[in-house]
Amino acid sequence: MQKYIHQNPNWHNFEWEDRKITELLGKVRNLQGKIIGKMEVLGFKFRDEATLESLSNEIIKTNEIEGEILNPEKVRSSVAEKLGIKIAGIKKRDRYIDGIVELMLDATKNFEEPLTRERLFSWHIALFPYGRSGMRKINTGKWRDDKKGPMQVVSGPMGNETVHFEAPESHRIENEMSEFLNWFNYKEGLDLFIKAAIAHLWFITIHPFEDGNGRIARAISEMLLTRADGISSRYYSMSAQINIEREDYYNILEATQKGSYDITDWLIWFLKCLEKALLSSEKAIEKIIKKYIFLSAHTGIKLNERQLKIINLLFDDFKGNLTTGKYAKIMKCSTDTALRDINDLINKSILTRTESGGRNTSYRLK
Repeated sequence: MQKYIHQNPNWHNFEWEDRKITELLGKVRNLQGKIIGKMEVLGFKFRDEATLESLSNEIIKTNEIEGEILNPEKVRSSVAEKLGIKIAGIKKRDRYIDGIVELMLDATKNFEEPLTRERLFSWHIALFPYGRSGMRKINTGKWRDDKKGPMQVVSGPMGNETVHFEAPESHRIENEMSEFLNWFNYKEGLDLFIKAAIAHLWFITIHPFEDGNGRIARAISEMLLTRADGISSRYYSMSAQINIEREDYYNILEATQKGSYDITDWLIWFLKCLEKALLSSEKAIEKIIKKYIFLSAHTGIKLNERQLKIINLLFDDFKGNLTTGKYAKIMKCSTDTALRDINDLINKSILTRTESGGRNTSYRLK
């Protein structure tokens, strides 16, 4: 009895019911068009800002799905530096984070380039620059082997584990990946959103590496989603939405990998997840457009680095009220400097005082 989809003959001859996904696919395409239209309204600076936030979020969340927490400021600094975007407070370089950023930038900036085994190997090395996954030494830049036993996805305490999935034997990987790459690079006529979903499932089912398969599968999806958009600027994060629905993500993958050739349910889940990611992005872009309009009205006004940073923070869901003390703490400056900066922003009609006074005086964007 066949337990996993990859044990079926020609297992990647996937099937699905078009009638069940046509309407959803149309919604996603329509939403994509609306958001790209809004992106085009923005100047280069604000498009770069949207890309910076989206890519940083994608990198942070794709690792969080695997239980790995990255320093958000270091990720943002690395992305900004590699995109040539100047931001305040650049953090010290981190070789590990730089590698992850380089992987995602290669996938999204060079989305039209072929996907090759050498490119995948370089991505894998970028993910594990020290040749280790945590404390465990792993082989990087090469397909996995089964010397330590079959590749399994397990959960539960040691001695009482649950096996959710077992990957194809390592001797199959070279042929399996050749078929995958041939399909990826040369299969035409398939909607790119559908192709992104299939590529994700196909790659993660082969599980060709010793570790990092989930992150590389999501990078492959991002590559195809960027190709679908036709622009390298990123404005939404699929991984951020997958992270929110992480349990459902693993459940639908497991169910599909133990199913038949029919992957309709996986495609529906992927497209719904994509739709939510786009809706979330639409809200974020609306916020950037408001900032664009606001700052355009203040073009030519000289502001120092601290003032620019606080304006950006106030647009980015600033927690609580802005006070002189909070300004000083965030900017690591004296309260006198903070008060001078704030009064200057008030005089330039950028900030306004709230009605409360004295120690309770707070400020907001005018």
